[in-house]
Order: sequence, then C-alpha cells, then structure tokens
Amino acid sequence: MWVYLNDHFVPEEEAKISIFDHGFLYGDGLFETVRAYSGRIFALPEHMDRLSRSADRLEIPLPPPASLETLLYETLRRNHLKNAVLRLTITRGEARGGLVPDSDPKTRTTMVITPRLFDGHPADYYENGVTASIVSVRRNAPDALDPALKSLSFLNNVMAKMEAKKRGAFEGIFLSLEGCLSEGTTSNLFWVRDGVIKTPSVKSSILEGITRGVVIGLAKGMGISLKEGNYPPEDLLDAEEAFLTNTGLELMPLTGVNGKKIGTGLPGGMTIKLHQAFKALVATGDGGKFLVKTWGTPSP
Repeated sequence: MWVYLNDHFVPEEEAKISIFDHGFLYGDGLFETVRAYSGRIFALPEHMDRLSRSADRLEIPLPPPASLETLLYETLRRNHLKNAVLRLTITRGEARGGLVPDSDPKTRTTMVITPRLFDGHPADYYENGVTASIVSVRRNAPDALDPALKSLSFLNNVMAKMEAKKRGAFEGIFLSLEGCLSEGTTSNLFWVRDGVIKTPSVKSSILEGITRGVVIGLAKGMGISLKEGNYPPEDLLDAEEAFLTNTGLELMPLTGVNGKKIGTGLPGGMTIKLHQAFKALVATGDGGKFLVKTWGTPSP
C-alpha cells in the first residue's frame, strides 16, 4: 500500500516518523477514520468539520479541507481502492521542547494517511448480532480529557477493549464517572424500548460519531421517537433491541450484553429498518443530508 506522509506518498514499509514526534511521545494529535464506498467517501465534509474543530481546540494547524479531501482521494487512486477505510492522523509533530514546544507549530506538524481495503463486516454479524460487555474501566471525564476530541490519547479505549475481549465480547461499553451508559470503545450506543430509541447524550462523556448523527437524523426524518439522555445500565439490559454505530460498523445489531440476551437475542425490526435507510443514504452519497450534530455543546 502507498501511504501519504507529510508531503509525499511512500510505500508503507518506508513510512517512518521521528521518535521525537509528539504523537508518539504523548499521544498529542488527532485522527479521523473515513469510509469509501465505490470510490466515494461518505460524509467527508462532516468528518473534516469535526477534525477542524478538534484541531482548533488543540491549536494544531491543518491544511485547508479541500487539500485534505484531495489527498484522501489521491490515496484511494494510488492504491486502486474503491471500497476502503482511510485513517487521517495529524500530530503536533517533532519537537524536543517538552510538553509545549516553543517553535512554530507550522514547521513540525506530522500528517499521515493510511488506507486499507474494506468491504464491510461479515454478513452473519448483521444476521445474528454481536455481544458487548459493560466494562469496569470508566469513560474519561469531559473536564479531564474530553471524549469529544478524537485524539490519539486512546489508552482509556484500549484498556476497555482488552477487558471486553477477555470476557469474550465483541465490544466494551463504558459507563461515565456517574455510572450512566456512555459509549463503546469505538462505537456509539442505541437501544429501543416501547418504540422509542434511546441513546446517551453528549453529557454522558461520548464522542459524537458521524454515523451516530446520521442515524439520529434518519430516525427523526422517519418519524421515529428518539431520546438522548443519561441512562443507567439497567435501561440497556431491559431493552427490546439495541445496536452500535461507527464508520465501519454502520448499524451493528447488539443482541447480548453481559451474557444476557437483548430482546429475542436477534436483530430487532427498528435496527433493520434504520440500517436499510442508512444503506440507501450511502448509495446517494449525501452523508450530511440527515446529519444531526451538537458539536460544541457545553459538557456538564
């Protein structure tokens, strides 16, 4: 595979960064993961918008969105990829001046684009659903390390995923410090009760996923009742159906949590209906048409 590194494309085995890069030393950077369907990147402006907001907060300079878009599509072209996942990683770059370097940040920012072929998860995942475990690792508090930043500081997620894997679960689900349902290690969480879709709000220490926002918009556009809030774990365990969302998963049925079936233990009708609507939207390429976002909403 060809990888973009700073100002040129190189074979992946030749892509190297400095041992003094702040992303390597401190997790000081950001990333976005986007998905291409038939050569078209879904919801790209929305991903770039979120990246830009995060970069502004961390004071990491970015190239113009149009330049990033060009580079992402060039990465697809160079690797002859149509269906793929692309990860755009940006760090504060190489510096030896401690936590906050004194030099001009424009002279050291590191940018990497890594591609991989991706045609989606196995069909049986969607036919049977996946399982999750509510982990003991709590989600980062917004006033400590705000989960709204899609940062390279991912140790919280790594620890939770390791715990879930040891329990034989596909995904780990965080609770907030207050003990409310938050999100998965790499996904947002939804469940259904009495015909109402519920999902943790931005006040529950979540990253506002792009797919999450699209699903919320689709539900509202379809006249489906949806509520965002702070919910106890029992709310999920007593649900009739549930699903996870992210760029790669789309809408993944969640059919078991903590060894207990959700509903019938099979994908629910609301999940299937919304996933069909999502796939129809992907076919149009208009990812932002239904996107609902509240980025910048103050955390408690």
